[in-house]
Amino acid sequence: MNNYSQLTALTFGIQAFITLLVVLDPPGVAPIFLALVADKSPKQRVRLAWQAAAVSLVLIVTFAIAGQAILGALHVSFAALQGAGGLLLLLIALELLTGKGQEETGEQSANIAMVPLGTPLLAGPGAIVATMLFAQSASTPLHKASLATAIILVHVVIGLTLMFSTQIVRVIRESGVTLLARVAGLLSAAIAVEMIVASIKGFWPPAGG
Repeated sequence: MNNYSQLTALTFGIQAFITLLVVLDPPGVAPIFLALVADKSPKQRVRLAWQAAAVSLVLIVTFAIAGQAILGALHVSFAALQGAGGLLLLLIALELLTGKGQEETGEQSANIAMVPLGTPLLAGPGAIVATMLFAQSASTPLHKASLATAIILVHVVIGLTLMFSTQIVRVIRESGVTLLARVAGLLSAAIAVEMIVASIKGFWPPAGG
């Protein structure tokens, strides 16, 4: 963190942008997003893409500003946050794999922008912690401004990526959507298992580590 304080505001912002873009991984989220919105109209898909990006933005900004205070007040460790996110994502993955949840009401479909898209897929534990570290390292007003700009730009990229990915649904048709849902469920389950394993390691680090 001390190294960050020696960087110019521009370099600091670029590093924050690249790091958060890699951690939030919009291309990796796109298949899961497509599986969840396949039965929606094109207009709804675009709206959900930007809603998911907005939910992630709100969470990331909240934890950048008050992350330490929130976790401290609730006595929640990062490992516990990872475990909870992993279990939540695993439930979503099982629904995708088994085909449950395809017949959602309008109110339920609006919620997918919050869970699992906004969190834990986008604003997951890794993204939250990375943001908190950058926020702690932003020692000057210029560094803070560059971090804020980086966070906003990352979420613009996320919104655009998810929005343009919806064009694929028109090509692959219903059978392709079903296959995509199963693949997305498998990917989600793998991500969930990684989060749960990381959580367990956080609670019980290996001996000698």
